[in-house]
Amino acid sequence: MASSLSAASLPFSSLRPPACTKMRATTILRATASFAPLDPAAPLLRAAKYTVDKYVNSGMVVGLGSGLASGMAIKYLGQQLRAGALEDIVGIATSVASASEAAKAGIPLDNYQENSQIDFAFDDADIIEEETLIAVIGHSRLQGEESIIQEKSILTAAKKLVFMIMESKYRSTLEGSVPVLVQSINWMETAEEIDDLFLGDAEVWRRPSIGHADPLGGDYPLITKEGHNVLDVIFTSPITSLAEVAESLDKINGVVDHGVISKFPCTVVVASETGLEVIDNVAANAVGNPAT
Repeated sequence: MASSLSAASLPFSSLRPPACTKMRATTILRATASFAPLDPAAPLLRAAKYTVDKYVNSGMVVGLGSGLASGMAIKYLGQQLRAGALEDIVGIATSVASASEAAKAGIPLDNYQENSQIDFAFDDADIIEEETLIAVIGHSRLQGEESIIQEKSILTAAKKLVFMIMESKYRSTLEGSVPVLVQSINWMETAEEIDDLFLGDAEVWRRPSIGHADPLGGDYPLITKEGHNVLDVIFTSPITSLAEVAESLDKINGVVDHGVISKFPCTVVVASETGLEVIDNVAANAVGNPAT
């Protein structure tokens, strides 16, 4: 077995970046009277507008995320460009969907390269772990034309990253699944090794492109644009440490990448009907500088 973590050691111990809890700073922004809580998308729209207004400056290269909140932020960023509030913005799309949204919004685009200089990026997340701000992406929206590898590369390359999520996705006890990219050749052996790793705590299913899901991916398993299969590791027990999940998956032969991302510095804008909560893990706070 490629991983040093045995099934007997699960559920996972709490392996967290040691300085992270000391580095957190939280800002709470209450909703104004113009906020319409009856609209289920209104909290995320508020988060999207806040993110663009707070963090995007003229002349920036901006990584454009994928998902509902990111789509709203892209649209609002285009509005700000047309109004002249921002100038000389270049977007780098994390997905086909975000590239399409940017084109409709009138945002100039550039292709991502390994040496791309990205000033800022925003994105949605499927879930974010409290304290560490480690996120899972690619569970709810990954399709064949999309790429976890490209999305993670853009987010990691950015000098500053903001996730925009609803409060239900910001949790200390995590549930759900983690997408894992595996080599198509011998994918079943890789799946069995992952299954052994998380024995009793997760199920491993190959993701289908169409039709009903099943452990083998049905008649039409999803193939990413890089030629990889996608395995969904569906946890039946609470995940107590995303860092340990990621570390364990990284050690398995045949695993190309996964949906767990850890980024410093990172900010999470948590939206609710009552307002926004802005949580930072900015390194400056760890050396005694006041939070801003």
